[in-house]
Amino acid sequence: MVVRIQSVHFTADQKLIDFIQKKMDKLDTFYDRVVDADVYLKLENTNTRENKIVEIKVNVPGNDLVVKKIASSFEEATDLCTEVLSRQLRKEKEKVKMA
Repeated sequence: MVVRIQSVHFTADQKLIDFIQKKMDKLDTFYDRVVDADVYLKLENTNTRENKIVEIKVNVPGNDLVVKKIASSFEEATDLCTEVLSRQLRKEKEKVKMA
């Protein structure tokens, strides 16, 4: 799967990029028709610890799945996003099987 990672107003280190790529590659096991994905990493200007935003947009034929999560680390937010996406991809696969 082609994954485009964009960090807004900061530079993501290679370790974080590799972590995200690994998590996104696992999504192929749930639904093999995924075309590509866009991952946006953002820092929110707040006083709370939970200020890291990960937004993932996955393109599948006929649909776009978008998930946005806020957490105290980018890794935690990525985990939350991929959990939700795995459920959505399973549902999408079931819809295709029914049709």
